[in-house]
Amino acid sequence: MNASKYKWFAKGDLNAFFALMLDNVQNLVILTAILIGFGYPAEYIFKLMIPGTALGVLIGDVVYTIMAVRLARRTGKEDVTAMPLGLDTPSTIGVAVVVLGPVWLETKDPILTWQVGMATMVFMGIIKLICSFFGDWIRKTVPDAGLIGSLAGVGLALLAFLPLMNVFSAPIVGLIVLGLIFYSLIAGGRFPFGMPGAFFAIAVGTLLWHFFGRFDLLGTTYHIPLLKLNYGLPLPTFGFAAGLGKALDYLPVAIPFGILTIVGGINVTESARLAGDNYKTRNILLTEAIATLVAGICGGVSQSTPYIGHPAYKKMGARAAYTLATGVFIGLGGCLGYIQFIVDLIPAAAVMPILLFIGFEILGQGYRECSRYMNAVSFALLPCIAELVRIVLTGMIHVDASLLSALPPLLKSDAAQNFKIIEMLGRGFIVTAMLWGAAASHMIDRRLKTSAVYFFICALFTSFGLIHSASIGGGLYLPWLPPDTMVIYYSIGYLSIAAILFLLSFVPAEEASQGAKCQP
Repeated sequence: MNASKYKWFAKGDLNAFFALMLDNVQNLVILTAILIGFGYPAEYIFKLMIPGTALGVLIGDVVYTIMAVRLARRTGKEDVTAMPLGLDTPSTIGVAVVVLGPVWLETKDPILTWQVGMATMVFMGIIKLICSFFGDWIRKTVPDAGLIGSLAGVGLALLAFLPLMNVFSAPIVGLIVLGLIFYSLIAGGRFPFGMPGAFFAIAVGTLLWHFFGRFDLLGTTYHIPLLKLNYGLPLPTFGFAAGLGKALDYLPVAIPFGILTIVGGINVTESARLAGDNYKTRNILLTEAIATLVAGICGGVSQSTPYIGHPAYKKMGARAAYTLATGVFIGLGGCLGYIQFIVDLIPAAAVMPILLFIGFEILGQGYRECSRYMNAVSFALLPCIAELVRIVLTGMIHVDASLLSALPPLLKSDAAQNFKIIEMLGRGFIVTAMLWGAAASHMIDRRLKTSAVYFFICALFTSFGLIHSASIGGGLYLPWLPPDTMVIYYSIGYLSIAAILFLLSFVPAEEASQGAKCQP
């Protein structure tokens, strides 16, 4: 084929643009809704956080557009589809819930909260930059039950349960949208004129929100959205340096989210290759790493990542224009401020049901792709559930501190002890889930020495506070200066099971090892 015949814009790019653009806007809606839910001032979100966050999307999508055009020229193919890129949903929620929100509640300083968010992005960008050179090794070393199991836990706890609370905060709109999402995306139902299910559900929910809101029938507060533009240029700043110290306390969250987008990037690149577009994995990963790093330096608080779904965009007939259009729309929206109007226009109750579907899909993938290791996946869910309980209990105590003080002394002591255990189980939950899932899957395969290594790593990470941190705020510490003796007991427990598994590895097994990768 003649490379000059490649048309980088096709009719399918229009549908693809709306799908990818709306996906990114949804993440900005989610980010805003979560932070406002913590009481964080909205004006700082739109003037400081969103411009830099949107810049990361602009950079990543523009580079992916160029990569698609170059691939078409190199191969002579006329149907090359650009790799989609956008804001990573799990880490957008995760960073907002377990980094930005807690820092704001602790300090009530909007600038410092923003700076800690920036610093967290810079750390994640650096980690992703380094990991992009070792992405294949990570994917091959850590069993799928650990990687997918930790994601399944995030899907169940953060992407499904927490958004469910938003759905029932405005139950009329929330439940209608939830039903439409389930009808379309889960049951495979179709809407009139072939309208995309997510778009139709959000459109209906938005119209109902503003209709019922005018008559005070929402069950929650309502305000008429105003087209007020908040201009904000995402200029490079060293403001993130002021948040570096406190951001170190949140490395247990930043590290796994960065690694998982790298692993996800490897998987979606392979998916694109199978669909006919053979991109270089390292270029895909380096792009998302640099986009995240630049976003953090310029004020962003949410990382970008290549999206799952390249084959779907290809089936739409998309080429390369849809990623360029999405990047420009989101990037300019962050600078000119019209993203705020879109966020005000689309209520959280109309968007959050989509997260339930995403959460269920991630959870379902964990069990479908790891059928041999279902127990390992279930084991990996538990730290994520602990984090969910920690978030809910922390919020309850913050709202009404008398909840704990009103208990009888004996129950108060038990409640305090249980809360401390939940806190320690929840901190560093994604890393814990990865390690637990990996250890259990190797144990299932009778690779007991390898399983022992993972439990030894758990002991090592616990001693530094990378997981199960006992310090106030979940920070890191030196092993010989633990903030609580429980850290020592946790570490000894992990070392003990590692030693036992090592000894048991010399007991003859009846069945040969089957390998530690998931089996469909």
